[in-house]
Amino acid sequence: RHVACAWHRVVHERSGQQLSGLPVEPDLLQQRLPQALCDPAVDAKIRKIVTVIEDVLIEGGKAVPRPYRAVAAAAVIENPWARRGFVENLRPEINSVAPQLGELLVPKLLEAVDVRAIEAYGKAAVVGTSGEIEHASAMIHTLRFGNQLREAAAGSSFLPFTNKRAAPGTAIDVPMKHKTAEGTRSHFLTISFTIPDAPGPDEIVVALGVTISGRPHARIGDRYEDMKDMGVDQTGKALA
Repeated sequence: RHVACAWHRVVHERSGQQLSGLPVEPDLLQQRLPQALCDPAVDAKIRKIVTVIEDVLIEGGKAVPRPYRAVAAAAVIENPWARRGFVENLRPEINSVAPQLGELLVPKLLEAVDVRAIEAYGKAAVVGTSGEIEHASAMIHTLRFGNQLREAAAGSSFLPFTNKRAAPGTAIDVPMKHKTAEGTRSHFLTISFTIPDAPGPDEIVVALGVTISGRPHARIGDRYEDMKDMGVDQTGKALA
């Protein structure tokens, strides 16, 4: 494995050049040993964990008919690419750090909600002012992160998201949608919170959010009702 990984680095560093004398063809090497196996392990440097619970009892002056609870769990981590200049290959840190964050945050959510009660979910990342938005995106736009919540909640929908760069105390918005019925507007939701001292310039805030129901008193219908009323599919084309 160590020899093969060394050749992986050669292939990566000299990509686009003529490579001769390799003991194995580069394409075959990629098939035999995925790059992820050669990436060095990187530990997530976590400064703090924040959990936010929002229980709504009255909405619009009317008691809610069923419990509404939204929960967000966030980790404030050191940006693994901070102070390194422009880093072309982000994969080693993605492959190492993102799974650690999923393993950390999903149990934090489940401390506040029964996993069987989860109906909607989403994710967010905010990078500090010294980082790139790509750094925030890297931590959450990988199945190594999102699948941990999707599998726990028995969901099939993709996790809606926000990713941005901002200073400490910015609003962290976690948009959510139904875990299986993507056109259900009652579950188009957002949980918002702030962390007064995060993200620092060289930090990233990574968050997951869930709810156990749709909006209190949801009554605007959904996409499927519009399609039926208008005689169109979801792209606006007339139904045959």
